[in-house]
Amino acid sequence: MAAGTNVMEGSARMLVTAVGINSKAGIIFTLVGAAKQKKKAKGDDSSSSSSNFGGSTDESSEKKEKSVLQSKLTKLALNIGYFGTAIALLTVIILAVKFSINTYVINETQFQWSQLNEYIGFIITGVTVLVVAVPEGLPLAVTLSLAYSVKKMMKDNNLVRHLDACETMGNATAICSDKTGTLTTNRMTVVQSFVCNKLARTCKEFLPVPDKVEEMLIRSIAINSAYTSRVMPGEKDELPKQVGNKTECALLGYVTSLSKSYEKARLECPEETFTHVYTFNSARKSMGTVVGRQGGGFHLFAKGASEIMLQKCSFIYGEGGVLEELTAKKRNDLINKVIEPMACDGLRTICIAHRDFVKENPAKNEKLIEREPTWEEEDDIFCNFTCLGIVGIEDPVRSEVPDAIKKCQTAGITVRMVTGDNINTARSIATKCGILQPSDDFLVLEGKDFNEKIRDENNQIQQELIDNIWPRLRVLARSSPTDKYNLVKGIIDSKVNPNREVVAVTGDGTNDAPALKKADVGFAMGIAGTDVAKEASDIILTDDNFSSIVKAVLWGRNVYDSISKFLQFQLTVNVVAVTAAVIGSVLLNDSPLKAVQMLWVNLIMDTLASLALATEMPTPDLLLRKPYGRTKALVTRRMMKNIIGQAIYQLVVIFYLLFAGDVLLQIESGRDDSVPTQHMTVVFNTFVMMTLFNEINARKIHGQRNVFQGIFTNPIFYGIWVSTFVLQILIIEFGSAFFSTKALSIDQWMWCLLFGVGTLLWGQLIISLPNRVVPEKFSLGKDDPALQKLPVGKPSPGQLLWVRSRKRILSQIRVVNAFRATIDTNRLQGAAFKKIEGS
Repeated sequence: MAAGTNVMEGSARMLVTAVGINSKAGIIFTLVGAAKQKKKAKGDDSSSSSSNFGGSTDESSEKKEKSVLQSKLTKLALNIGYFGTAIALLTVIILAVKFSINTYVINETQFQWSQLNEYIGFIITGVTVLVVAVPEGLPLAVTLSLAYSVKKMMKDNNLVRHLDACETMGNATAICSDKTGTLTTNRMTVVQSFVCNKLARTCKEFLPVPDKVEEMLIRSIAINSAYTSRVMPGEKDELPKQVGNKTECALLGYVTSLSKSYEKARLECPEETFTHVYTFNSARKSMGTVVGRQGGGFHLFAKGASEIMLQKCSFIYGEGGVLEELTAKKRNDLINKVIEPMACDGLRTICIAHRDFVKENPAKNEKLIEREPTWEEEDDIFCNFTCLGIVGIEDPVRSEVPDAIKKCQTAGITVRMVTGDNINTARSIATKCGILQPSDDFLVLEGKDFNEKIRDENNQIQQELIDNIWPRLRVLARSSPTDKYNLVKGIIDSKVNPNREVVAVTGDGTNDAPALKKADVGFAMGIAGTDVAKEASDIILTDDNFSSIVKAVLWGRNVYDSISKFLQFQLTVNVVAVTAAVIGSVLLNDSPLKAVQMLWVNLIMDTLASLALATEMPTPDLLLRKPYGRTKALVTRRMMKNIIGQAIYQLVVIFYLLFAGDVLLQIESGRDDSVPTQHMTVVFNTFVMMTLFNEINARKIHGQRNVFQGIFTNPIFYGIWVSTFVLQILIIEFGSAFFSTKALSIDQWMWCLLFGVGTLLWGQLIISLPNRVVPEKFSLGKDDPALQKLPVGKPSPGQLLWVRSRKRILSQIRVVNAFRATIDTNRLQGAAFKKIEGS
């Protein structure tokens, strides 16, 4: 087999001689890793290149559309960067103009080179304002939230392969799900049979079966299946254990219910006698096995979808095992009276048939051959079968699935079933699951009808035709992998929803890979899924259960909300800190918060807050609202109302304490002192207390009044909150040498706590205000169409934010350094001129 290829169909035995680093590909990867380490040691990073061995792909090079949250964070990061730069420049200009007017206009002082240090100080103050304005903790919050969610999702049977799929699921609007194993238990059992014109509705009615037909039926089931499929006795009081293909296990269980042994039939026909095997595929909807006959000739045993196999049958065993011709009338009667009633009961119907190729004296259901047929000519081989019987296989709906689908529908997610089963079976299962309701007028189509409806007269698929179907389509039966792909692509490319549908798809087979790859989020089955399907997926369901998809939606929405919580808290602190630094610098020629104090505040609002708010557990309330959508602002009007409202309260308190706090507390003013004072310490401590209590407010972003609800379910949050509070006490009381603080009295501490608790009470007042008090244009983070086209391989929003803010800071520092170098040069030149003039 050529490197990079995948097995799509067939069966084989394989001898594994080496795995991991002992395989050829592993040896190559080891050598590549060693070479990269050697180059890194030499500092030759530029020569590193991506390699592709054994068919592996470099995922970073894949050109996929950015996720919803990534696009919004990128846009928000740019807005914050522009805002911070503008405020920083405004601060520098105001300080420079104020100093210039006071110095050169009011005091009429002559310019001196030493005065340039003042201007350099103004530039440094502007850089400080810019650093405070940029939320350095945003990338940390995103990373922590995703990493924490991915770890927790493992316990909910979701193995996340691509991080962005986690938050994308939070915005999912449609799920196209398989039936078998996902909505059902995938423990199949034959519960009805039609053999020799006798319909058996229970296992007790299976017997008796005419000996000739029974022998052929048992051989057909036992031989025409993978020998790895078998039914093993269960433990005490447990059902038999099914190993291998579940449909084949159901048929093998049927043989056991006839009090016969399928293993004996297999021993009488070892695999060495197999002449040709037609493995099951979605186009044929059947499989067959050719074995040699004693005395010459061949037996062809086949099974497949009943209504399709019946069209290829020319004979059937009637009452008493008498061979009869299968006329068109009998075929239609079987479909109407046997197959459709079984399907309406939610049963999967399988037709079992056989055909003989003999060398002499052929019967009417046999074919005379002189030599071995050309087995590749399927049209000539798969015809003129003799129907041995039809069985109805029950695959019970998982008990938790109806409730899970109801939660999805409440959450604004449309669930569609895409299956290869009979349309009546699919409709019955969909009704049991809750996808369909008796009073619904939704569409239930077969793949053939779906294809006819979406193609024009030139047999070309038209998006307009798909848009006429998919909004009402709930079940697609007898579908091929191509039908599934066309449906997913049509929903994603549709213009019906201006926000664009976000589609999740489940699949387990190799043929599902195109649809899994096309979907916004692809779910592969961890148990029944093939390696090709898993490779094409974003998330692997380790239990093959639909309810695990609902948990993925829950965690995805929790990621989105965690980022929003952090932003609500972060932007409030940013607005307050920047405003206080700017106005304080303008009015007092210095920021009311010292550099080391700002560092501590940055630590609270960035690292610790991101860790606390990004680890909140999801609640069932997340599924009671509709998806945010692709164009919904990241910072909503409600969040902006909370940010502005809390910022107003905190700024009023800070400036009141700054300019009247000494009178209120009856202490000496520290506005003009360069040494630590209780006055400025109270300002700093109150700001931190308000920030800490507002962190509790930030836990709720949807207008909930009880901000303490569930607070003790997250030990990380209250652990960090209490630790920060204790550290603040230590800083105030014992950190005077490092944090420019002075110990406070009990009364002063009570005042600081009073103003801090006031943020909680003020938050209740803000919640009572209508959201329309904030204009909609003030919401931040809407999608930029140009940004959505950026590939995922480019820097993440957090990286982009950090790099751009860092570049701005470094560029301003370079300007300052160049300015200083110019001043030093001018000073040296002035000194040299004076020396020359003196001489």
